[in-house]
Amino acid sequence: METTRQNKIARLIQKELSDIFLLQTKAMNGVLVSVSVVRISPDMSVARAYLSVFPSERSEEIVTNINNNMKSIRFELGNRVRHQLRIIPELKFFVDDSLDYIENIDRLLK
Repeated sequence: METTRQNKIARLIQKELSDIFLLQTKAMNGVLVSVSVVRISPDMSVARAYLSVFPSERSEEIVTNINNNMKSIRFELGNRVRHQLRIIPELKFFVDDSLDYIENIDRLLK
């Protein structure tokens, strides 16, 4: 069960990460990255962000690239939320494959 404070910080981080990825993926034609969920630890030190990538064939490659550039993304996030948060949490990115899972279930049911 997440506290109200965890939910507020998670939503703030989700919004700002979405803006960061929107600006970064404009240079890459045909790729869309959206932040579906952010979960933050109770001590606010680690944020797990689940990314939905279109096209899904390139999702592993893109998330690996994002994890390799995590320091610059965390720096950019810190610049954006420095007045709201005292400590910027460590970021971990994962592929959100829930849409693929739903699509697979629909295909199996048909």
